[in-house]
Amino acid sequence: MKILLWPTWKKGIAAAVLLLVAADLMLLFAVWDIGRQGPQQMRLRRAQLAEQAALLRADVARGRKIRVELPQAGEQCDKFYNQAFFDSTTGYSQIETDLDSISKSAGIQTTGLKFEQRNVKGRGVTEIQVSTKVTADYPSLIRFVNGLERSKDFYLLDELKLQAANSGLVDLEIRLHTYFRT
Repeated sequence: MKILLWPTWKKGIAAAVLLLVAADLMLLFAVWDIGRQGPQQMRLRRAQLAEQAALLRADVARGRKIRVELPQAGEQCDKFYNQAFFDSTTGYSQIETDLDSISKSAGIQTTGLKFEQRNVKGRGVTEIQVSTKVTADYPSLIRFVNGLERSKDFYLLDELKLQAANSGLVDLEIRLHTYFRT
């Protein structure tokens, strides 16, 4: 009870001494725990830490590389957007011309070209679903699909649906989509 009667400055000093003793005990425990580990375990832990540090340095290097290349990637995206997507004012006629050219060079007949438009909000594009029917042999179909892939314009082939087959020719319904800049 005599401690309660101490002046405030003595209580503060006693609290500081108690905190110092507690910190010393924690430090003593940490040193004891480290000393308890053998040299082999310490080498293993050091190797793990070195490996982790190397991975972190590699992540930082990748981040810096991305930061440097980001403006170039943005330019490439803008170039793709402007070159591969059709302008919305002339897009339908360009699609018809392009698909006609691809089908003629592949040696197939297309009929019944249909378009379906769907707005894509917040992306600056309009999705255009295109469907047509073709009659061709297998090598011609492969040339047609290859022509779609190699076209300067952007097409995604969604579906090839077999309608009929006779005399080495197949009738297919082809569905693909592309985009208009808006």
